[in-house]
Amino acid sequence: MRASFNALGAMSSDGEQVDGDDIDVTATVHHRAIFISDLHLGTPGFQAGALLDFIKHHPSDYLYLVGDIVDGWQLRRRWFWPELHNDVVQKLLRRARKGCRIIYIPGNHDEFARRYFGHQFGGIEVVDDAVHLTADGRSLWVTHGDRFDGVIRVAKWLAYLGDNLYELTLRLNRHLNHWRARLGLSYWSLSAYLKHKVKKAVMYVTDFEEAVANEAQRRGHDGVVCGHIHRAEIRTINGILYCNDGDWVESCTALVESVSGKLELVYWPTPAVAQQVNKPVSVAVIT
Repeated sequence: MRASFNALGAMSSDGEQVDGDDIDVTATVHHRAIFISDLHLGTPGFQAGALLDFIKHHPSDYLYLVGDIVDGWQLRRRWFWPELHNDVVQKLLRRARKGCRIIYIPGNHDEFARRYFGHQFGGIEVVDDAVHLTADGRSLWVTHGDRFDGVIRVAKWLAYLGDNLYELTLRLNRHLNHWRARLGLSYWSLSAYLKHKVKKAVMYVTDFEEAVANEAQRRGHDGVVCGHIHRAEIRTINGILYCNDGDWVESCTALVESVSGKLELVYWPTPAVAQQVNKPVSVAVIT
């Protein structure tokens, strides 16, 4: 996977294609910080078009890439890298060159990048974790979160098996929603439905959230921002603000901070959903 990082450096050269509509000039909201994770570049499930549209409409001073940006697990099994995935990388590099500070915190699917802590690629900083101070003075620990996943720590082979089953579910989901769209029905996530219905999965999510929040408290922070479990949420756990920015495979969500320090979750629809609602959707949970 070292080639993936070499490619980043190559695409940050002067030969990069200039994107004339990098930022929507009609956008009225400038965010102080944006947190996104679990893009899974290199897989068919990545909603690249939705993310490109989101970035275009959401300028910010800081952009945190909170892990699983590139899916090294899937790319080792099968190479998949369409032009839209290149466009996402170029968009991020261009945003960095324009003055946005981009911090990349690798996760378990892009763990190959952990050997590059302390380095920069096209202006994108690679770090183990980070601390973000909000405009209203709160200290947020930023980490992908896979180190608090018991399956990853104890039985990594089981995590690989689960990843394959998840990919199968996503493929079924794409076929299912293709026919739902033809019938005029709205988008529906099979994998999200299964996760919410399986009791053990719910217990796993709860244990994960509490473990991450407890570690943030132990480190002396007011809150934590993470990804990993593909479940966007903002809530308080034992006095600690827990923020999960979701994913760009199913939910297409991001955590954003306003210039005053307020935090909210933004749900950005896929093109199919956008056609149905006729405009982007922002469902906010503000703290």
